[in-house]
Amino acid sequence: MSALLRRYQLSVKPQEAILILITMFWGGTFLAVQYAMTMSGPFFFVGLRFATAALAVGLLSLKSLRGLTWLEVKAGVFIGVSIAIGYSMQTWGLQTIPSSKSAFITAMYVPLVPVLQWICLGKMPGVMSWVGVVLAFIGLVFLAGPENTSLTLGAGEIITLISALAIAAEIILISAWAGKVDIKRVTIVQLATASIVAFATMIPAGESVPTFTPGLLVIALGLGIFSAIIQVTMNWAQRSVSPTRATVIYTGEPVWAGIFGRIAGERLPVLALLGGALIVLGVLVSELKLKRKKKEAPLPVPENELQRHES
Repeated sequence: MSALLRRYQLSVKPQEAILILITMFWGGTFLAVQYAMTMSGPFFFVGLRFATAALAVGLLSLKSLRGLTWLEVKAGVFIGVSIAIGYSMQTWGLQTIPSSKSAFITAMYVPLVPVLQWICLGKMPGVMSWVGVVLAFIGLVFLAGPENTSLTLGAGEIITLISALAIAAEIILISAWAGKVDIKRVTIVQLATASIVAFATMIPAGESVPTFTPGLLVIALGLGIFSAIIQVTMNWAQRSVSPTRATVIYTGEPVWAGIFGRIAGERLPVLALLGGALIVLGVLVSELKLKRKKKEAPLPVPENELQRHES
């Protein structure tokens, strides 16, 4: 084990430390959204949440919008659509499943990232990525099983799994355009797009505008501002943090969501907890890439030169 650990670089960049802090607070949003679903439909809430986020970023970045380019519009729209699908499906699923379960299923986006890269970009995942996918899906089945004793996915789990696919697409798109566009301008476009798409989906979904209450407004405005911080931070940090390191950091999200859920009184069965643990293990394994030892040079090579390989 010690030999294995020596293969990894454990230093943490400031950008990574900020992502870790963001992830901790991010885990608590599941419980807040689930409470909001008692006062609003999923698509209106997501639309209001991201409209607030877009307004918050826009007010702070009005001058930068003057230089908006077509590439930034395209990037923002594509990322925004994936955000709208991901958060809308996740919010919809929270109407029928506990916040802890939702968070663990959402974490499936990490092992799904290399699979989508293979499908869309032709980049074959490594062996560990496939092992991570298998572990995560076994965990998903265990996580769903206690509800119906048949180890099959219900509607809430399937909807949330779709959200994980959309979030995986978001991660890939952000990484593809990071460093090529202005962070503030793209963030405004993607948040505004997510809001418009969510509001527009209310029509085919038959969802009506809910009665405004103080609780709904506080949660929507609070999460809107926090969503803006999340998007700006992700776009900024992923310019210097590799997708591999970023997704490993995001693994802490379901763990924090589970902690907050338990504090709020959620009690998942043992089989569901095992499933959640397998998903987290699958997430970590999918990002595990061992680097082969370098060929010996004429002079001895210190062991600390064997560093973690980052994709």
